[in-house]
Amino acid sequence: MAIILRWDMSSRKAGQVVKKRVFIGLLLASLFLLTAVVFFAWWFFTQQTLYLNRLFLVILMALAFILFVLLAIGLLALIWSLWSLKEVPPLENMMRGVTKLLFPVALWLGKWLGVAEEKIKNSYIQVSNQLVKTQIKTKAYQRIMILAPHCLQWVQCPHKITIRVENCKRCGQCVIMDLLALAEETGTCLKVVTGGTLARKMIKEYRPDAVVAIACERDLVSGMQDVDGLPIIGIVNERPEGPCANTKVDLRKVREAIGELQT
Repeated sequence: MAIILRWDMSSRKAGQVVKKRVFIGLLLASLFLLTAVVFFAWWFFTQQTLYLNRLFLVILMALAFILFVLLAIGLLALIWSLWSLKEVPPLENMMRGVTKLLFPVALWLGKWLGVAEEKIKNSYIQVSNQLVKTQIKTKAYQRIMILAPHCLQWVQCPHKITIRVENCKRCGQCVIMDLLALAEETGTCLKVVTGGTLARKMIKEYRPDAVVAIACERDLVSGMQDVDGLPIIGIVNERPEGPCANTKVDLRKVREAIGELQT
């Protein structure tokens, strides 16, 4: 617990981007917690004398052992991949599985330890981004989509850009003008969406090879977990006026993400 709390404190100094080790530490702690629960169940049933209880115990322990081994292999592969910056193709599905399966436990455990939910999700995004960057090092994508939230648009703007982003008049009141210019410069497709449903629709229609997604931590994590097999680099937006209004994004990070996918 003390180690995780120290990690969290160090992440506060880093500003909005939270260290990957916060999420990795919580994944490890979650695995140990699940192991403790299984051993408790084993101890409980060993106190029973009924044959059915003992049979249930054997089945439970066998399943728990298999699950534990798979999770441990996936987690170790994930840590090695992040540390060495090398992909592990045979274990990619297992690595994705361990992050998905243990994520709810890590989230619950982190909140119980006093780590803010937003920081845990931010750390998850950094882990996911690193894995994507590791896996695409030798690939170059042509059809790249920039998915931006409508809260980047100036809140008093009268023009509807979620259906057609070209409706933007490029007045400079918000960052949409800059994103349009960046999309034109890099040959990427910019779409502005109101939420996850429209984002999934845009992906289904455009069928990109990869996505640079801009959103808050909650929407990014939800989107990354919803879309399997599509490389997504997530960039957390900045919210100087609070959530969902006049948000901003670091264009340098968007440009870097596009560069990672194109080279």
